[in-house]
Amino acid sequence: MDGSNAKTRLSRGDLEPERCQSLYPLMGFLLGSSSLQNSPFVARSGQKPASPDRSGSPQENESPEADEDAKPEILCRQCRQGVTDPEQRITAQGGHRHIFANPHGIVFEIGCFREVRNCGMLGAPTAEFSWFPGFRWQIVICGTCLTHLGWLFTAGGPEHFFGLILDRLVIPD
Repeated sequence: MDGSNAKTRLSRGDLEPERCQSLYPLMGFLLGSSSLQNSPFVARSGQKPASPDRSGSPQENESPEADEDAKPEILCRQCRQGVTDPEQRITAQGGHRHIFANPHGIVFEIGCFREVRNCGMLGAPTAEFSWFPGFRWQIVICGTCLTHLGWLFTAGGPEHFFGLILDRLVIPD
């Protein structure tokens, strides 16, 4: 085989955090104008990726005291990237937690949050099948591992919140 017709395959190593940045232009191309590269929620190449082991043990160059002062953060369950903080929890339509089913019958338990970080949005905002009347939604993915984490809900102007799928997060006690 001369390689000209060979298909490119991704290996597990291609999806390591430092290599995922190269996938963003491809994802933007495949999904149209909502490129992940232009999203304010995507981790930029200058940001330090999350440590794959968040077991609480200090890094070699960190002191144990630094860990004790660290604020708890909510992590992507797949790659352990920090995506929000417990103090970002909010109430929407009477509660922080909600259980919904999409049109395909898939059930999600979501928690509502004011802001996220290290995430990207896919697709254009749509009001179709919105779980929150008056709000449009977009899919939210982890900017490191591209896992679907939930949805961004917007209601004209600056009013917005994030509905994150709770079983896709690591939430501190």
